[in-house]
Amino acid sequence: MAQTLLSNMVNPEVLTGMINKKLVDYMKFAPLATVDTTLVGRPGDTVAMPYFNYIGDAAVLAEGASLTPSVLSTGTISVTIEKVAKGVELTDEAILSGYGDPYGEAANQLALAIANAVDNKVLSILQANTTLTYSTANSTTYPTDTDITQALELFGEDIEDGAKVALVAPKVYTAMRANTNSWVPASEIAAEIKVKGVVGEYQGCQVIVSNKLASNKAGAGEIFIVKPGALRIFLKRDTLVEADRDILKFTNVITASKHYVAYLYDATKAIRIYKPAS
Repeated sequence: MAQTLLSNMVNPEVLTGMINKKLVDYMKFAPLATVDTTLVGRPGDTVAMPYFNYIGDAAVLAEGASLTPSVLSTGTISVTIEKVAKGVELTDEAILSGYGDPYGEAANQLALAIANAVDNKVLSILQANTTLTYSTANSTTYPTDTDITQALELFGEDIEDGAKVALVAPKVYTAMRANTNSWVPASEIAAEIKVKGVVGEYQGCQVIVSNKLASNKAGAGEIFIVKPGALRIFLKRDTLVEADRDILKFTNVITASKHYVAYLYDATKAIRIYKPAS
């Protein structure tokens, strides 16, 4: 088992102040999901989501003909809870003689690690979504107004229903801002912003920038347009940070865990825009 020793800590004599280093990229995807606590405090690790199947459109019935009743049926989609966990072991020497507060820092980073695991999971779900996808072969400027407006057509008649959030890479954000005819600064839509981190609006979509979206040629990366209700996180137990002491090795073990499942609850409310590799 890996232990954090005093040798892993920095020498406090050569430091002035602890650097406030950015540990990970901020969470941008998980906050868009609706949290469901259906399973908290209840037995079982599976959520079954029932839905009604459509009976079909009505048809012309000839005079005197007998109507055949349709069968009203239901179906279910099931998701199973999973666990993510992380741990740190600190020696007494690391805690007593190390610079700063290793114990408190470990607890903070463990909670952060769990939260970002969930965020990364939500991103992977959006990337795997194939229900609504739009491919553009534009190799000069990306995205263009056409890229976004044609992708939004995938929402069909529901295109105007609900707010729309576009998650983009920094280079895509730069390209959007350069299009002054379509870009609206956040200061001008402050009253309409519903999600933390919105930097502006482009073609009716509130824009959030994330480093987690990799860019390829010409700064073109994936863009995800997400509506409320598209994503859901089912919790069995929220993040739990625990500590225990090994009195034989004189070490302190701190762990964090979360029982949850992230799920694309409504695939018709999420669009993936991507540029084919060239």
